[in-house]
Amino acid sequence: MSRTVLVLNSGSSSVKFAVLEPDSGVLIADGIVERIGDEGSVPDHAAAMEAVFESLAADGHRLDDLGLVAVGHRVVHGGPDLYRPTVVDDALIARLKEISPLAPLHNPPAILGIEVARKALPDLPHVAVFDTAFFHDLPQAAATYAIDAELAHTWKVRRYGFHGTSHQYVSEQAAAFLDVPLESLSQIVLHLGNGASVSAIVGGRPVETSMGLTPMEGLVMGTRSGDVDPGVIFYLWREAGMSVEDIETMLNRRSGVRGLGGEIDFRELHRCIESGDSAARLAYDVYIHRLRKYIGAYLAVLGSADVITFTAGVGENDAAVRRDALSGLTAFGVELDEHLNASPGRTARRISPDGAPTTVLVIPTDEELAIARACAGVLRAGLGDG
Repeated sequence: MSRTVLVLNSGSSSVKFAVLEPDSGVLIADGIVERIGDEGSVPDHAAAMEAVFESLAADGHRLDDLGLVAVGHRVVHGGPDLYRPTVVDDALIARLKEISPLAPLHNPPAILGIEVARKALPDLPHVAVFDTAFFHDLPQAAATYAIDAELAHTWKVRRYGFHGTSHQYVSEQAAAFLDVPLESLSQIVLHLGNGASVSAIVGGRPVETSMGLTPMEGLVMGTRSGDVDPGVIFYLWREAGMSVEDIETMLNRRSGVRGLGGEIDFRELHRCIESGDSAARLAYDVYIHRLRKYIGAYLAVLGSADVITFTAGVGENDAAVRRDALSGLTAFGVELDEHLNASPGRTARRISPDGAPTTVLVIPTDEELAIARACAGVLRAGLGDG
């Protein structure tokens, strides 16, 4: 029987799931349970977990026949100390609850999902895999905010970085695609989805990343603002009479591309632009401008980049974003082959001309597989290999 891992990503109103063979990378099944708590849907996360099992059974996958050896859980924030894939026990749950204020929108539903899954599958090891892990050892100059040092130490304020599972997986896949040692490459990875982040990676280790204490910093995103002057927060609190909670909600849920252009789906955004919608045009221009700023900054950090890779929903599928993000950078060794860039594809592919100093790639991310493999690694290292 194949050894498989059930990967769960629990949000406040959804549970995404996948069953994979970590060794072969084969996806057995996947899906999502949405609108948890809404009328007409499942009432809570316990019911959502039952819905996951029912969905698997409906596709012919009985739990007892799947060969499950572990359950892997995506946890967005591990704080300063939790960065290795870790077998879940009561003590870990308590530590996750302690650091929940660092990610109040993401960690509480992840913890709830873990607690529900442990009750539903008590005989399997559950492993927490942290989005912040890859960036744990960022150079201090990159990880440190220029605020009062004692205050930062007391309240654990630093740049943590997120989407780490994706950035690590994609950077490793880029080296494999090029058939060169990971240790020899300087890379920029652009994870462009509803959430968006960029990293600079040297020899397989990150030296910079755009997200910070929270997943709100950095690039313009679907509904998140990315970088703003901190003074905006105080101004809105003082002059507009907005509460801290109102401002946080606005910056997380009513900003970014949606806040400017009214759309979150880039396909719709492009259609609006083509119809002459000036707000959509501005939203796109701001998105690209911020993206180009970060690419330029990271080229400066690295000196030069051997590889620039686009990944996630927008990065993998939007040729216009890739074109506009990299246009005019030939002086830095960065250029695209227009035909290759415009050609759709679902597999890893090169979109730069042969002989270009910087290779530009599109590589599909697979965070679920990366989590499954992290779980398998924990089993081999700590719990034995069978």
